[in-house]
Amino acid sequence: MEPPTSSRLNSRKRRKDGSGPNGATELDGIPPKIFRRSLGLREPAPFSDEVEIDYSKPYIRVTYEEAMRGTPLDRPVRVYADGIFDLFHSGHARALMQAKNLFPNTYLIVGVCSDELTHNFKGFTVMNENERYDAVQHCRYVDEVVRNAPWTLTPEFLAEHRIDFVAHDDIPYSSAGSDDVYKHIKEAGMFAPTQRTEGISTSDIITRIVRDYDVYARRNLQRGYTAKELNVSFINEKKYHLQERVDKVKKRVKDVEEKSKEFVQKVEEKSIDLIQKWEEKSREFIGNFLEMFGPEGALKHMLKEGKGRMLQAISPKQSPSSSPTHDRSPSPSFRWPFSTKTPPSSPANRSRNESAVTYDISEDEED
Repeated sequence: MEPPTSSRLNSRKRRKDGSGPNGATELDGIPPKIFRRSLGLREPAPFSDEVEIDYSKPYIRVTYEEAMRGTPLDRPVRVYADGIFDLFHSGHARALMQAKNLFPNTYLIVGVCSDELTHNFKGFTVMNENERYDAVQHCRYVDEVVRNAPWTLTPEFLAEHRIDFVAHDDIPYSSAGSDDVYKHIKEAGMFAPTQRTEGISTSDIITRIVRDYDVYARRNLQRGYTAKELNVSFINEKKYHLQERVDKVKKRVKDVEEKSKEFVQKVEEKSIDLIQKWEEKSREFIGNFLEMFGPEGALKHMLKEGKGRMLQAISPKQSPSSSPTHDRSPSPSFRWPFSTKTPPSSPANRSRNESAVTYDISEDEED
């Protein structure tokens, strides 16, 4: 929704009766920039033969200083930009945007040359004139489109469309036997330069298509276009179909390779995990084995303990040290030969004592 313009109109009332040819006075100064209205924002821009012009009012061209200061709403600065606009791209749109924003209040008229003029002076086009007209119509910066625009601008054409300035890049455009078709416009002070967009042009786009012709031909054959429509020979058609099949096989092989790589990578990751777990389990197993069967393991202690218990079980029980010892008293006629000591009380000593007793008794009997 557009903002109200009554306050702007009131602020633009002239303070003197004597005004300039376009309603401006010297005391006005530089007015604020106004809201720029464009017919192309919601609908296509109209053609010039569809726009009514009131020729009853005299037309006097504004100067560059007046245009920069700003003009009344009902008197916008009429800027003209022309071109071929084949394969309409962002470079074209940027040039028209610059032309639209040259002055605070601008009405942009765009001239599009016909196929006949273009083929004679420049070369064959990809899009026909109707397609190029329609493309320019739908650019948001365009207010009016001139069909079948002239190659060289004449004073009659400029007066018919009431053009104040002509917008184009400042590079000399040599064509139609002239070093610069805009030379007379520059000399008249009606030229407003714009900047070219580097890296994009119709010639660049056509060069890309020609360079990658095989790719685009194969793509369009795959999409259903016939070889006749693409101007492709029978042999090339078969070649493109064969290349398409080969590319599909290559793609499948590539997909299989990628999937196999992913599978191998997953297997490697799992194998690394298994190896790490096996190492952990093996360390644990070795540790448990050494703890059980090592030099100081639990098995050795168990064997020692069992051996001690076994020896204790098979050895005779010794008498307690606190019990009294019952020694046999020798008979009156008994004595130990060659000794005066009392014999021990063990059974072995007892047997020895008995033999000694026998021996002693025999000696006594002989005595």
